[in-house]
Amino acid sequence: MGLNLFEFALVLAVMTGLALLMGRWLARAFDDPHHWAAERLSYRALGVNPSERMGWPRYGLALLLSNAAMMGLGYLLLRLQGVLPLNGLGNAAQPPDLAFNTAASFITNTNWQAYAGEASLSNATQMVAITFLMFAGATAGVAAAGGFIRALGRASSADIGNYWVDFMRVLWRVMLPLCFVLALVYVWQGMPQTLASQATVTTVEGARQQIILGPVASFETIKHIGTNGGGFFSMNAAHPFENPTPLTNLLHILSMLLIPSALTVAFGTMLANKRQGWVFFGAFVVMFIGFLAMVYGAEQTGNPLLSKAGADQTLTATQPGGNMEGKEMRFGIADSALFVAVTTAATTGSVNTMHDSLTPLGGAVPLAQMMLNCVFGGDGVGFINLMQYAILTVFLAGMMIGRTPEFLGKKIEAREIKLVMLSVLAHPAAILGFTALASMWPDTPASLANHGPHGFSEVLYAYTSGTANNGSAFAGFNANTPFFNTTIGLAMLVGRYLTLLPMLAVAGSLAAKKTVPAGPGTFPTATPLFMGLLVFVVLIVGGLTFLPALALGPLVEQLQMLAGNVYP
Repeated sequence: MGLNLFEFALVLAVMTGLALLMGRWLARAFDDPHHWAAERLSYRALGVNPSERMGWPRYGLALLLSNAAMMGLGYLLLRLQGVLPLNGLGNAAQPPDLAFNTAASFITNTNWQAYAGEASLSNATQMVAITFLMFAGATAGVAAAGGFIRALGRASSADIGNYWVDFMRVLWRVMLPLCFVLALVYVWQGMPQTLASQATVTTVEGARQQIILGPVASFETIKHIGTNGGGFFSMNAAHPFENPTPLTNLLHILSMLLIPSALTVAFGTMLANKRQGWVFFGAFVVMFIGFLAMVYGAEQTGNPLLSKAGADQTLTATQPGGNMEGKEMRFGIADSALFVAVTTAATTGSVNTMHDSLTPLGGAVPLAQMMLNCVFGGDGVGFINLMQYAILTVFLAGMMIGRTPEFLGKKIEAREIKLVMLSVLAHPAAILGFTALASMWPDTPASLANHGPHGFSEVLYAYTSGTANNGSAFAGFNANTPFFNTTIGLAMLVGRYLTLLPMLAVAGSLAAKKTVPAGPGTFPTATPLFMGLLVFVVLIVGGLTFLPALALGPLVEQLQMLAGNVYP
Protein backbone atom coordinates (compact mmCIF):
# COMPACT_ATOMS: atom_id res chain seq x y z
CA MET A 1 0.00 0.00 0.00
CA GLY A 2 2.71 2.48 1.01
CA LEU A 3 4.75 1.72 -2.12
CA ASN A 4 1.71 2.28 -4.31
CA LEU A 5 0.98 5.64 -2.71
CA PHE A 6 4.61 6.62 -3.20
CA GLU A 7 4.29 5.71 -6.88
CA PHE A 8 1.19 7.88 -7.24
CA ALA A 9 2.94 10.82 -5.56
CA LEU A 10 6.01 10.37 -7.75
CA VAL A 11 3.96 10.39 -10.94
CA LEU A 12 2.23 13.62 -9.87
CA ALA A 13 5.59 15.19 -9.00
CA VAL A 14 7.11 14.27 -12.37
CA MET A 15 3.96 15.51 -14.11
CA THR A 16 4.32 18.87 -12.35
CA GLY A 17 7.94 19.24 -13.45
CA LEU A 18 7.09 18.37 -17.04
CA ALA A 19 4.11 20.76 -16.95
CA LEU A 20 6.47 23.62 -16.05
CA LEU A 21 8.75 22.90 -19.01
CA MET A 22 6.01 22.22 -21.54
CA GLY A 23 3.85 25.13 -20.33
CA ARG A 24 6.64 27.62 -20.91
CA TRP A 25 7.33 26.15 -24.33
CA LEU A 26 3.65 26.37 -25.30
CA ALA A 27 3.46 30.00 -24.14
CA ARG A 28 6.54 30.83 -26.20
CA ALA A 29 5.08 29.09 -29.25
CA PHE A 30 1.78 30.99 -29.00
CA ASP A 31 3.42 34.39 -28.48
CA ASP A 32 6.45 34.09 -30.78
CA PRO A 33 6.43 36.87 -33.44
CA HIS A 34 8.61 34.76 -35.75
CA HIS A 35 7.69 31.76 -37.90
CA TRP A 36 9.78 28.67 -38.48
CA ALA A 37 10.66 27.74 -42.06
CA ALA A 38 8.39 24.67 -41.92
CA GLU A 39 5.53 26.86 -40.76
CA ARG A 40 6.03 29.36 -43.59
CA LEU A 41 6.04 26.53 -46.12
CA SER A 42 2.81 25.21 -44.61
CA TYR A 43 1.11 28.60 -44.89
CA ARG A 44 2.19 28.84 -48.53
CA ALA A 45 0.93 25.33 -49.29
CA LEU A 46 -2.46 26.08 -47.71
CA GLY A 47 -2.73 29.52 -49.23
CA VAL A 48 -3.30 31.30 -45.93
CA ASN A 49 -2.00 34.64 -44.69
CA PRO A 50 -0.24 34.23 -41.32
CA SER A 51 -0.50 37.96 -40.60
CA GLU A 52 -4.29 37.97 -40.83
CA ARG A 53 -6.02 38.81 -37.56
CA MET A 54 -9.12 36.73 -36.82
CA GLY A 55 -12.09 37.50 -34.64
CA TRP A 56 -13.68 34.57 -32.87
CA PRO A 57 -16.22 33.87 -35.68
CA ARG A 58 -13.52 33.55 -38.34
CA TYR A 59 -11.22 31.65 -35.95
CA GLY A 60 -14.01 29.21 -35.09
CA LEU A 61 -15.09 28.88 -38.72
CA ALA A 62 -11.53 28.05 -39.80
CA LEU A 63 -11.37 25.36 -37.12
CA LEU A 64 -14.79 23.95 -37.98
CA LEU A 65 -14.39 23.87 -41.78
CA SER A 66 -10.86 22.48 -41.70
CA ASN A 67 -11.96 19.75 -39.30
CA ALA A 68 -14.94 18.97 -41.55
CA ALA A 69 -12.66 18.69 -44.59
CA MET A 70 -10.25 16.39 -42.77
CA MET A 71 -13.11 14.27 -41.48
CA GLY A 72 -14.37 13.93 -45.03
CA LEU A 73 -10.93 12.90 -46.22
CA GLY A 74 -10.68 10.32 -43.44
CA TYR A 75 -14.10 8.93 -44.33
CA LEU A 76 -13.08 8.65 -48.00
CA LEU A 77 -9.86 6.79 -47.16
CA LEU A 78 -11.71 4.32 -44.93
CA ARG A 79 -14.26 3.67 -47.68
CA LEU A 80 -11.45 3.08 -50.21
CA GLN A 81 -9.33 0.87 -47.95
CA GLY A 82 -9.82 -2.19 -50.15
CA VAL A 83 -7.98 -0.62 -53.09
CA LEU A 84 -5.24 1.17 -51.15
CA PRO A 85 -1.68 -0.23 -50.87
CA LEU A 86 -0.07 -1.66 -47.70
CA ASN A 87 -3.03 -3.95 -47.16
CA GLY A 88 -1.28 -7.28 -46.83
CA LEU A 89 -4.16 -8.81 -44.88
CA GLY A 90 -6.71 -7.89 -47.55
CA ASN A 91 -9.00 -5.95 -45.17
CA ALA A 92 -12.16 -4.69 -46.84
CA ALA A 93 -13.39 -1.10 -46.72
CA GLN A 94 -15.42 -0.06 -43.70
CA PRO A 95 -19.20 0.17 -44.31
CA PRO A 96 -20.67 3.70 -44.47
CA ASP A 97 -22.01 3.89 -40.91
CA LEU A 98 -18.78 2.56 -39.41
CA ALA A 99 -16.62 4.84 -41.58
CA PHE A 100 -18.70 7.83 -40.46
CA ASN A 101 -18.30 6.82 -36.83
CA THR A 102 -14.55 6.27 -37.20
CA ALA A 103 -13.90 9.54 -39.06
CA ALA A 104 -16.01 11.52 -36.56
CA SER A 105 -14.28 9.74 -33.70
CA PHE A 106 -10.72 10.56 -34.70
CA ILE A 107 -11.23 14.16 -35.88
CA THR A 108 -12.97 14.99 -32.59
CA ASN A 109 -10.07 13.57 -30.54
CA THR A 110 -12.37 10.80 -29.29
CA ASN A 111 -10.90 7.65 -30.84
CA TRP A 112 -13.92 5.52 -30.04
CA GLN A 113 -13.46 2.27 -31.94
CA ALA A 114 -16.41 0.09 -32.90
CA TYR A 115 -13.96 -2.22 -34.68
CA ALA A 116 -10.84 -4.25 -33.88
CA GLY A 117 -7.87 -2.36 -35.32
CA GLU A 118 -5.73 -5.35 -36.29
CA ALA A 119 -8.66 -7.10 -37.98
CA SER A 120 -10.29 -4.12 -39.71
CA LEU A 121 -7.62 -1.64 -40.81
CA SER A 122 -4.61 -1.89 -43.11
CA ASN A 123 -1.26 -0.27 -42.40
CA ALA A 124 -2.16 2.36 -44.99
CA THR A 125 -5.34 3.47 -43.22
CA GLN A 126 -3.71 3.17 -39.79
CA MET A 127 -1.12 5.73 -40.93
CA VAL A 128 -2.78 7.89 -43.59
CA ALA A 129 -6.28 8.05 -42.10
CA ILE A 130 -6.13 7.24 -38.38
CA THR A 131 -2.73 8.68 -37.39
CA PHE A 132 -3.36 11.72 -39.59
CA LEU A 133 -6.68 12.42 -37.87
CA MET A 134 -5.14 11.90 -34.43
CA PHE A 135 -2.59 14.63 -35.16
CA ALA A 136 -5.26 16.92 -36.65
CA GLY A 137 -7.81 16.57 -33.84
CA ALA A 138 -5.34 17.00 -30.98
CA THR A 139 -3.52 19.91 -32.64
CA ALA A 140 -6.81 21.72 -33.28
CA GLY A 141 -7.75 21.41 -29.59
CA VAL A 142 -4.45 22.84 -28.35
CA ALA A 143 -4.58 25.61 -30.95
CA ALA A 144 -8.08 26.57 -29.75
CA ALA A 145 -6.80 26.73 -26.18
CA GLY A 146 -4.00 29.04 -27.33
CA GLY A 147 -6.49 31.37 -28.99
CA PHE A 148 -8.75 31.25 -25.94
CA ILE A 149 -5.95 32.13 -23.52
CA ARG A 150 -4.67 34.90 -25.78
CA ALA A 151 -8.15 36.44 -25.90
CA LEU A 152 -8.41 36.50 -22.10
CA GLY A 153 -5.25 38.60 -21.97
CA ARG A 154 -6.46 41.22 -24.44
CA ALA A 155 -8.59 44.33 -23.95
CA SER A 156 -10.65 46.28 -26.49
CA SER A 157 -9.46 43.88 -29.19
CA ALA A 158 -11.46 42.49 -32.10
CA ASP A 159 -9.22 39.49 -32.75
CA ILE A 160 -8.00 36.45 -30.84
CA GLY A 161 -5.12 35.51 -33.14
CA ASN A 162 -4.80 33.41 -36.28
CA TYR A 163 -6.05 29.83 -36.20
CA TRP A 164 -3.65 28.62 -38.87
CA VAL A 165 -0.65 30.10 -37.08
CA ASP A 166 -1.68 28.48 -33.80
CA PHE A 167 -2.37 25.15 -35.53
CA MET A 168 0.95 25.01 -37.38
CA ARG A 169 2.98 26.06 -34.36
CA VAL A 170 1.43 23.37 -32.20
CA LEU A 171 1.99 20.81 -34.96
CA TRP A 172 5.60 21.70 -35.83
CA ARG A 173 6.87 22.79 -32.41
CA VAL A 174 5.03 20.38 -30.10
CA MET A 175 3.32 17.35 -31.60
CA LEU A 176 5.79 16.24 -34.27
CA PRO A 177 9.05 16.69 -32.25
CA LEU A 178 7.61 15.01 -29.14
CA CYS A 179 6.20 12.10 -31.10
CA PHE A 180 9.41 11.58 -33.06
CA VAL A 181 11.56 11.37 -29.93
CA LEU A 182 9.08 9.24 -28.02
CA ALA A 183 8.70 6.83 -30.94
CA LEU A 184 12.44 6.12 -30.79
CA VAL A 185 12.13 5.36 -27.07
CA TYR A 186 9.19 3.05 -27.74
CA VAL A 187 11.09 1.16 -30.43
CA TRP A 188 13.95 0.75 -27.96
CA GLN A 189 11.45 -0.69 -25.48
CA GLY A 190 10.27 -3.30 -27.99
CA MET A 191 7.30 -1.82 -29.84
CA PRO A 192 7.11 -2.84 -33.51
CA GLN A 193 7.67 -0.14 -36.15
CA THR A 194 7.40 -1.73 -39.58
CA LEU A 195 5.36 -1.60 -42.78
CA ALA A 196 4.98 -5.38 -42.71
CA SER A 197 1.46 -6.49 -41.87
CA GLN A 198 2.28 -9.81 -40.24
CA ALA A 199 4.91 -12.33 -39.29
CA THR A 200 4.54 -16.10 -39.04
CA VAL A 201 6.47 -17.69 -36.19
CA THR A 202 6.89 -21.10 -34.60
CA THR A 203 5.88 -21.24 -30.93
CA VAL A 204 7.75 -23.21 -28.28
CA GLU A 205 5.12 -25.94 -28.66
CA GLY A 206 5.96 -26.20 -32.34
CA ALA A 207 2.74 -24.64 -33.66
CA ARG A 208 2.69 -21.99 -36.38
CA GLN A 209 1.23 -18.63 -35.33
CA GLN A 210 0.40 -15.47 -37.24
CA ILE A 211 1.40 -12.23 -35.47
CA ILE A 212 -0.03 -8.91 -36.66
CA LEU A 213 2.55 -6.13 -37.00
CA GLY A 214 2.66 -2.54 -38.25
CA PRO A 215 3.86 0.99 -37.38
CA VAL A 216 2.84 0.64 -33.74
CA ALA A 217 5.46 2.85 -32.04
CA SER A 218 4.65 5.97 -34.07
CA PHE A 219 0.93 5.30 -33.54
CA GLU A 220 1.33 5.07 -29.76
CA THR A 221 3.11 8.42 -29.44
CA ILE A 222 0.36 10.65 -30.83
CA LYS A 223 -2.22 8.35 -29.27
CA HIS A 224 -1.15 9.44 -25.78
CA ILE A 225 0.52 12.85 -26.29
CA GLY A 226 -2.56 13.89 -28.24
CA THR A 227 -4.95 12.41 -25.63
CA ASN A 228 -6.43 10.34 -28.45
CA GLY A 229 -6.49 6.78 -27.10
CA GLY A 230 -7.38 4.60 -30.07
CA GLY A 231 -5.62 1.24 -30.14
CA PHE A 232 -3.63 -0.22 -33.00
CA PHE A 233 -4.82 -3.52 -31.53
CA SER A 234 -8.23 -4.21 -30.04
CA MET A 235 -6.69 -4.82 -26.60
CA ASN A 236 -5.25 -1.30 -26.70
CA ALA A 237 -2.57 -0.58 -24.08
CA ALA A 238 -3.10 -4.01 -22.50
CA HIS A 239 -1.51 -5.53 -25.62
CA PRO A 240 2.21 -6.28 -25.16
CA PHE A 241 3.06 -4.63 -28.50
CA GLU A 242 1.38 -1.39 -27.42
CA ASN A 243 2.62 -1.44 -23.83
CA PRO A 244 5.50 -3.90 -23.44
CA THR A 245 7.25 -2.69 -20.25
CA PRO A 246 6.63 -0.78 -17.00
CA LEU A 247 8.56 2.12 -18.53
CA THR A 248 6.22 2.38 -21.50
CA ASN A 249 3.26 2.23 -19.11
CA LEU A 250 4.71 5.17 -17.15
CA LEU A 251 5.44 7.11 -20.34
CA HIS A 252 1.88 6.53 -21.53
CA ILE A 253 0.55 8.00 -18.27
CA LEU A 254 2.85 11.03 -18.32
CA SER A 255 2.15 11.62 -22.02
CA MET A 256 -1.59 11.76 -21.38
CA LEU A 257 -1.18 14.33 -18.60
CA LEU A 258 1.54 16.40 -20.26
CA ILE A 259 -0.30 18.98 -22.37
CA PRO A 260 -3.52 19.25 -20.28
CA SER A 261 -1.49 20.06 -17.16
CA ALA A 262 0.98 22.28 -19.06
CA LEU A 263 -1.77 24.55 -20.38
CA THR A 264 -2.32 25.92 -16.86
CA VAL A 265 1.34 27.00 -16.80
CA ALA A 266 1.03 28.41 -20.33
CA PHE A 267 -2.02 30.36 -19.16
CA GLY A 268 -0.16 31.88 -16.22
CA THR A 269 2.85 32.71 -18.37
CA MET A 270 0.92 34.30 -21.26
CA LEU A 271 -1.24 36.41 -18.94
CA ALA A 272 1.63 37.24 -16.55
CA ASN A 273 -0.49 35.78 -13.75
CA LYS A 274 1.29 32.63 -12.63
CA ARG A 275 -0.65 32.36 -9.38
CA GLN A 276 -3.89 32.11 -11.33
CA GLY A 277 -2.39 29.35 -13.47
CA TRP A 278 -1.38 27.38 -10.39
CA VAL A 279 -4.88 27.77 -8.95
CA PHE A 280 -6.29 26.04 -12.02
CA PHE A 281 -3.55 23.42 -11.85
CA GLY A 282 -4.44 22.80 -8.22
CA ALA A 283 -8.12 22.37 -9.09
CA PHE A 284 -7.18 19.70 -11.63
CA VAL A 285 -4.97 17.87 -9.14
CA VAL A 286 -7.46 17.99 -6.25
CA MET A 287 -10.23 16.44 -8.35
CA PHE A 288 -7.87 13.88 -9.85
CA ILE A 289 -6.54 12.71 -6.47
CA GLY A 290 -10.08 12.25 -5.17
CA PHE A 291 -11.11 10.07 -8.11
CA LEU A 292 -7.83 8.12 -8.04
CA ALA A 293 -8.34 7.33 -4.35
CA MET A 294 -11.87 6.13 -5.11
CA VAL A 295 -10.99 3.75 -7.95
CA TYR A 296 -7.86 2.44 -6.23
CA GLY A 297 -9.73 1.81 -2.97
CA ALA A 298 -12.61 0.07 -4.75
CA GLU A 299 -10.35 -2.21 -6.78
CA GLN A 300 -8.06 -2.99 -3.86
CA THR A 301 -11.09 -3.96 -1.73
CA GLY A 302 -12.53 -6.12 -4.48
CA ASN A 303 -15.87 -7.90 -4.62
CA PRO A 304 -17.21 -8.97 -1.19
CA LEU A 305 -19.41 -11.63 -2.82
CA LEU A 306 -16.30 -13.68 -3.59
CA SER A 307 -15.71 -13.96 0.14
CA LYS A 308 -18.64 -16.40 0.38
CA ALA A 309 -16.35 -19.26 -0.61
CA GLY A 310 -16.19 -20.22 3.07
CA ALA A 311 -19.35 -20.79 5.11
CA ASP A 312 -18.08 -18.83 8.09
CA GLN A 313 -17.08 -15.77 6.08
CA THR A 314 -19.34 -12.73 5.93
CA LEU A 315 -20.13 -10.32 3.15
CA THR A 316 -18.06 -7.67 4.87
CA ALA A 317 -14.81 -9.49 4.20
CA THR A 318 -12.61 -8.25 1.39
CA GLN A 319 -11.58 -10.15 -1.70
CA PRO A 320 -8.03 -11.47 -1.10
CA GLY A 321 -5.61 -9.63 -3.36
CA GLY A 322 -8.26 -7.24 -4.60
CA ASN A 323 -10.16 -7.31 -7.89
CA MET A 324 -7.79 -8.63 -10.57
CA GLU A 325 -10.48 -9.49 -13.11
CA GLY A 326 -9.75 -7.87 -16.47
CA LYS A 327 -6.32 -6.64 -15.37
CA GLU A 328 -2.83 -7.49 -16.59
CA MET A 329 -0.78 -9.35 -13.99
CA ARG A 330 2.28 -7.34 -15.03
CA PHE A 331 0.57 -4.09 -14.02
CA GLY A 332 -1.46 -5.17 -11.01
CA ILE A 333 -4.16 -3.16 -9.25
CA ALA A 334 -2.20 0.01 -8.51
CA ASP A 335 -0.92 0.66 -12.04
CA SER A 336 -4.27 -0.39 -13.50
CA ALA A 337 -6.21 1.97 -11.20
CA LEU A 338 -3.78 4.80 -11.97
CA PHE A 339 -4.20 4.22 -15.70
CA VAL A 340 -8.01 4.14 -15.35
CA ALA A 341 -7.98 7.47 -13.51
CA VAL A 342 -5.54 9.13 -15.91
CA THR A 343 -7.08 7.96 -19.17
CA THR A 344 -10.54 9.26 -18.25
CA ALA A 345 -9.30 12.37 -16.44
CA ALA A 346 -7.36 13.40 -19.57
CA THR A 347 -10.19 12.01 -21.76
CA THR A 348 -7.72 9.86 -23.67
CA GLY A 349 -9.57 6.54 -23.77
CA SER A 350 -6.50 4.32 -23.88
CA VAL A 351 -6.88 1.33 -21.55
CA ASN A 352 -4.48 -1.15 -19.97
CA THR A 353 -7.32 -2.90 -18.14
CA MET A 354 -10.89 -3.70 -19.12
CA HIS A 355 -13.20 -1.11 -17.55
CA ASP A 356 -16.16 -3.48 -17.77
CA SER A 357 -14.44 -5.66 -15.15
CA LEU A 358 -14.02 -2.87 -12.61
CA THR A 359 -16.09 -3.03 -9.44
CA PRO A 360 -19.29 -0.94 -9.67
CA LEU A 361 -17.77 1.86 -7.63
CA GLY A 362 -14.52 1.61 -9.58
CA GLY A 363 -16.47 1.80 -12.85
CA ALA A 364 -18.28 4.90 -11.60
CA VAL A 365 -14.98 6.78 -11.48
CA PRO A 366 -14.26 6.85 -15.24
CA LEU A 367 -17.93 7.62 -15.83
CA ALA A 368 -17.89 10.54 -13.38
CA GLN A 369 -14.65 12.00 -14.73
CA MET A 370 -15.96 11.93 -18.29
CA MET A 371 -19.25 13.47 -17.15
CA LEU A 372 -17.41 16.36 -15.50
CA ASN A 373 -15.06 16.55 -18.52
CA CYS A 374 -12.67 18.97 -16.82
CA VAL A 375 -10.47 16.81 -14.58
CA PHE A 376 -7.45 17.78 -16.72
CA GLY A 377 -9.53 16.98 -19.80
CA GLY A 378 -8.28 16.44 -23.35
CA ASP A 379 -5.60 18.47 -25.10
CA GLY A 380 -6.78 22.07 -25.10
CA VAL A 381 -10.48 21.48 -24.60
CA GLY A 382 -10.06 20.26 -21.02
CA PHE A 383 -8.61 23.61 -19.98
CA ILE A 384 -11.36 25.47 -21.87
CA ASN A 385 -13.97 23.32 -20.09
CA LEU A 386 -12.48 24.29 -16.72
CA MET A 387 -12.67 27.95 -17.76
CA GLN A 388 -16.42 27.66 -18.32
CA TYR A 389 -16.78 26.54 -14.71
CA ALA A 390 -14.39 29.28 -13.54
CA ILE A 391 -16.59 31.90 -15.20
CA LEU A 392 -19.68 30.27 -13.73
CA THR A 393 -18.06 30.27 -10.28
CA VAL A 394 -17.20 33.97 -10.55
CA PHE A 395 -20.78 34.68 -11.64
CA LEU A 396 -22.23 32.85 -8.63
CA ALA A 397 -19.82 34.56 -6.24
CA GLY A 398 -20.63 37.95 -7.74
CA MET A 399 -24.33 37.38 -7.30
CA MET A 400 -23.79 36.47 -3.65
CA ILE A 401 -21.97 39.73 -2.88
CA GLY A 402 -24.29 41.86 -5.01
CA ARG A 403 -21.76 43.03 -7.63
CA THR A 404 -21.31 42.52 -11.34
CA PRO A 405 -18.96 39.53 -11.46
CA GLU A 406 -15.46 40.05 -12.83
CA PHE A 407 -12.96 37.54 -14.19
CA LEU A 408 -9.37 38.54 -15.00
CA GLY A 409 -10.37 42.19 -15.01
CA LYS A 410 -13.37 41.74 -17.34
CA LYS A 411 -17.01 42.11 -16.34
CA ILE A 412 -19.05 38.93 -16.81
CA GLU A 413 -22.43 39.89 -18.21
CA ALA A 414 -25.54 38.18 -19.58
CA ARG A 415 -24.01 37.39 -23.00
CA GLU A 416 -21.07 35.49 -21.51
CA ILE A 417 -23.23 33.56 -19.07
CA LYS A 418 -25.67 32.52 -21.81
CA LEU A 419 -22.80 31.22 -23.93
CA VAL A 420 -21.22 29.45 -20.95
CA MET A 421 -24.51 27.75 -20.09
CA LEU A 422 -24.97 26.68 -23.72
CA SER A 423 -21.58 24.99 -23.51
CA VAL A 424 -22.29 23.51 -20.07
CA LEU A 425 -25.70 22.12 -21.08
CA ALA A 426 -24.74 20.71 -24.50
CA HIS A 427 -22.59 18.06 -22.80
CA PRO A 428 -25.26 16.43 -20.56
CA ALA A 429 -27.96 16.95 -23.18
CA ALA A 430 -26.07 14.73 -25.62
CA ILE A 431 -25.17 12.11 -22.99
CA LEU A 432 -28.57 11.79 -21.37
CA GLY A 433 -30.59 12.34 -24.53
CA PHE A 434 -28.82 9.68 -26.57
CA THR A 435 -28.73 7.29 -23.59
CA ALA A 436 -32.51 7.64 -23.18
CA LEU A 437 -33.01 7.03 -26.91
CA ALA A 438 -30.76 3.95 -26.87
CA SER A 439 -32.50 2.59 -23.75
CA MET A 440 -35.79 2.59 -25.66
CA TRP A 441 -34.33 1.31 -28.93
CA PRO A 442 -35.66 -2.22 -29.55
CA ASP A 443 -32.33 -3.65 -30.78
CA THR A 444 -30.24 -2.39 -27.85
CA PRO A 445 -30.54 -5.56 -25.67
CA ALA A 446 -28.83 -7.57 -28.43
CA SER A 447 -25.72 -5.35 -28.08
CA LEU A 448 -25.42 -5.72 -24.30
CA ALA A 449 -23.12 -8.16 -22.56
CA ASN A 450 -24.98 -7.79 -19.25
CA HIS A 451 -28.49 -7.15 -17.97
CA GLY A 452 -29.74 -5.06 -15.07
CA PRO A 453 -27.88 -1.97 -13.83
CA HIS A 454 -24.61 -3.00 -15.47
CA GLY A 455 -26.30 -3.24 -18.85
CA PHE A 456 -27.58 0.31 -18.39
CA SER A 457 -24.07 1.38 -17.40
CA GLU A 458 -22.73 -0.04 -20.67
CA VAL A 459 -25.07 2.18 -22.68
CA LEU A 460 -24.50 5.22 -20.44
CA TYR A 461 -20.73 4.71 -20.64
CA ALA A 462 -20.80 4.55 -24.45
CA TYR A 463 -22.54 7.91 -24.89
CA THR A 464 -20.60 9.52 -22.04
CA SER A 465 -17.34 8.38 -23.63
CA GLY A 466 -18.41 9.61 -27.05
CA THR A 467 -19.69 13.00 -25.91
CA ALA A 468 -16.67 13.59 -23.65
CA ASN A 469 -14.42 12.71 -26.62
CA ASN A 470 -12.80 9.99 -24.53
CA GLY A 471 -13.23 6.79 -26.54
CA SER A 472 -12.90 4.09 -23.89
CA ALA A 473 -15.73 1.57 -23.47
CA PHE A 474 -17.15 -1.07 -21.18
CA ALA A 475 -15.79 -4.12 -22.99
CA GLY A 476 -18.39 -6.53 -24.30
CA PHE A 477 -20.80 -3.86 -25.50
CA ASN A 478 -21.30 -4.28 -29.26
CA ALA A 479 -21.56 -0.78 -30.70
CA ASN A 480 -20.88 -1.78 -34.31
CA THR A 481 -24.47 -1.42 -35.53
CA PRO A 482 -25.91 1.29 -37.78
CA PHE A 483 -27.85 2.77 -34.85
CA PHE A 484 -24.93 2.99 -32.44
CA ASN A 485 -22.40 4.00 -35.08
CA THR A 486 -24.62 6.89 -36.14
CA THR A 487 -25.81 8.11 -32.73
CA ILE A 488 -22.43 7.80 -30.99
CA GLY A 489 -20.85 9.57 -33.97
CA LEU A 490 -23.35 12.43 -33.57
CA ALA A 491 -22.67 12.53 -29.82
CA MET A 492 -18.94 12.98 -30.56
CA LEU A 493 -19.60 15.92 -32.87
CA VAL A 494 -21.95 17.58 -30.36
CA GLY A 495 -19.53 17.03 -27.51
CA ARG A 496 -16.67 18.57 -29.45
CA TYR A 497 -18.09 21.54 -31.31
CA LEU A 498 -21.21 22.60 -29.37
CA THR A 499 -19.07 22.97 -26.27
CA LEU A 500 -15.94 24.45 -27.91
CA LEU A 501 -17.46 27.06 -30.24
CA PRO A 502 -19.58 28.84 -27.56
CA MET A 503 -16.46 29.17 -25.41
CA LEU A 504 -14.54 30.72 -28.32
CA ALA A 505 -17.41 33.20 -28.52
CA VAL A 506 -16.95 33.91 -24.80
CA ALA A 507 -13.24 34.50 -25.42
CA GLY A 508 -14.00 36.91 -28.26
CA SER A 509 -16.53 38.78 -26.13
CA LEU A 510 -14.08 39.17 -23.23
CA ALA A 511 -11.25 40.25 -25.57
CA ALA A 512 -13.43 43.11 -26.84
CA LYS A 513 -14.04 44.47 -23.32
CA LYS A 514 -11.98 47.00 -21.44
CA THR A 515 -10.01 45.89 -18.41
CA VAL A 516 -11.67 46.92 -15.16
CA PRO A 517 -9.38 47.69 -12.21
CA ALA A 518 -10.01 45.53 -9.15
CA GLY A 519 -12.14 47.19 -6.49
CA PRO A 520 -13.04 46.45 -2.88
CA GLY A 521 -15.90 44.20 -3.99
CA THR A 522 -13.90 42.20 -6.52
CA PHE A 523 -13.73 38.51 -5.72
CA PRO A 524 -10.06 37.45 -6.04
CA THR A 525 -9.60 34.37 -8.21
CA ALA A 526 -5.88 33.67 -7.70
CA THR A 527 -6.41 32.20 -4.22
CA PRO A 528 -6.88 28.78 -2.60
CA LEU A 529 -10.41 29.89 -1.63
CA PHE A 530 -11.37 30.32 -5.27
CA MET A 531 -9.78 26.98 -6.12
CA GLY A 532 -11.91 25.27 -3.50
CA LEU A 533 -15.04 27.07 -4.65
CA LEU A 534 -14.28 26.14 -8.28
CA VAL A 535 -13.95 22.45 -7.41
CA PHE A 536 -17.16 22.68 -5.37
CA VAL A 537 -19.11 24.21 -8.29
CA VAL A 538 -17.80 21.59 -10.72
CA LEU A 539 -18.84 18.74 -8.42
CA ILE A 540 -22.22 20.26 -7.53
CA VAL A 541 -23.20 21.02 -11.13
CA GLY A 542 -21.98 17.61 -12.26
CA GLY A 543 -23.71 15.85 -9.38
CA LEU A 544 -27.05 17.56 -9.89
CA THR A 545 -26.90 16.78 -13.60
CA PHE A 546 -25.71 13.19 -13.63
CA LEU A 547 -26.43 11.65 -10.22
CA PRO A 548 -29.86 10.27 -11.26
CA ALA A 549 -28.26 8.45 -14.21
CA LEU A 550 -25.42 7.13 -12.04
CA ALA A 551 -27.98 5.96 -9.49
CA LEU A 552 -29.61 3.76 -12.13
CA GLY A 553 -26.28 2.18 -13.05
CA PRO A 554 -23.09 1.81 -10.96
CA LEU A 555 -24.47 3.12 -7.67
CA VAL A 556 -27.42 0.74 -7.45
CA GLU A 557 -25.15 -2.06 -8.68
CA GLN A 558 -22.71 -1.33 -5.84
CA LEU A 559 -25.52 -1.36 -3.29
CA GLN A 560 -26.92 -4.60 -4.70
CA MET A 561 -23.46 -6.18 -4.58
CA LEU A 562 -23.05 -5.22 -0.92
CA ALA A 563 -26.49 -6.70 -0.24
CA GLY A 564 -25.48 -9.99 -1.85
CA ASN A 565 -27.67 -9.70 -4.96
CA VAL A 566 -26.43 -10.52 -8.46
CA TYR A 567 -27.98 -10.27 -11.91
CA PRO A 568 -27.98 -13.32 -14.21
